[in-house]
Amino acid sequence: MANNNKVKGVIVGAGYGTRFLPVTKTIPKEMIPLVDRPAIDFIIQEFHEAGIEEVAFISSRRKKAVEDYFDREFELDWFLRDRNAFDQLPMIQPAPMTFASIRQDEMRGTGHAILQARPVVQDGPFVVAYPDDVFIGGRSFSKILIEAYQATGKSVLGVVEAGPEIARLSSIEYDGERPILNVKRVVEKPAPGTEPSNVASIGRYLFTPELFELLDQGWKRHKGPGEFFHTDAINAMAAQGHVCAVFGEGTWLDVGTPETYLEAFVEYALFDPRWRPLMLDLILRLAKREFRLFESLSPEDPLVRDKAMEALRALAYSERDWIPQAMRWLERTMGLMKALENQESKKG
Repeated sequence: MANNNKVKGVIVGAGYGTRFLPVTKTIPKEMIPLVDRPAIDFIIQEFHEAGIEEVAFISSRRKKAVEDYFDREFELDWFLRDRNAFDQLPMIQPAPMTFASIRQDEMRGTGHAILQARPVVQDGPFVVAYPDDVFIGGRSFSKILIEAYQATGKSVLGVVEAGPEIARLSSIEYDGERPILNVKRVVEKPAPGTEPSNVASIGRYLFTPELFELLDQGWKRHKGPGEFFHTDAINAMAAQGHVCAVFGEGTWLDVGTPETYLEAFVEYALFDPRWRPLMLDLILRLAKREFRLFESLSPEDPLVRDKAMEALRALAYSERDWIPQAMRWLERTMGLMKALENQESKKG
């Protein structure tokens, strides 16, 4: 069973965010919004709902905007009050937590970043969150991790079921059944077909202080300028039976790459009742436009199938009345593609 130490939070956000250049030249990736909420705001809310009161943000000299986001904005507060915009005041109030910003002098990987939090975390359990991973529509993932820790006394990995994207994540080998899996090992970025399971570890962890000792040992052995990760330390704990895993609730939004961010933006807009009607209207208008373009294409045009599939994906978020029409167009597309294949075979 777990001890009674208060769980603290650690947000790892010191990286350069190069996938999002040029915007991340001046804007921290953690501040890129899903409509009107920066990604890091979801983490803060998740921590708050889990009862976490002390948070360390692993930062860099390029992340002052994130540090300011944790603070009170007196000038804006005064401006809103002066304009009687009292309904907007809750939007800018900092969460009721104690924040410590710790600068990672060099970007030396996640293992090195987590080590920087030790003065704040000290000898208690702590949740580590990456702002690349956002969850909506369910209980606080951090709360779920804490409950698993309280039940087992072990370090806990937050996991999701993954498809082909598991090749850029970490696959876990495990035994047992939900709700709590026993982790045997973690395989980082497995080659396709080599992953031990389709269960992927993502940017949510709860670690016991045991991790720091293993990271210290690994850092002393680490040579050269390359990044130092925490996977080996997790596997060392797993070999002792000290690691378990739990699934999150709701919808997982991956905002770590521009491609997945686009999908996350749409998903969140559809989830939030403030934006859902506007997003549905936008998707429908775009889908209709794409269908008109699709109908104007000739059977020989290689874009026919691609345009049809794009429109179908758009319609998946849109009005159900359009689905039968989309399916008819898809059948037409498949017929055209088969006709083209027959023509090619005859030429051969």
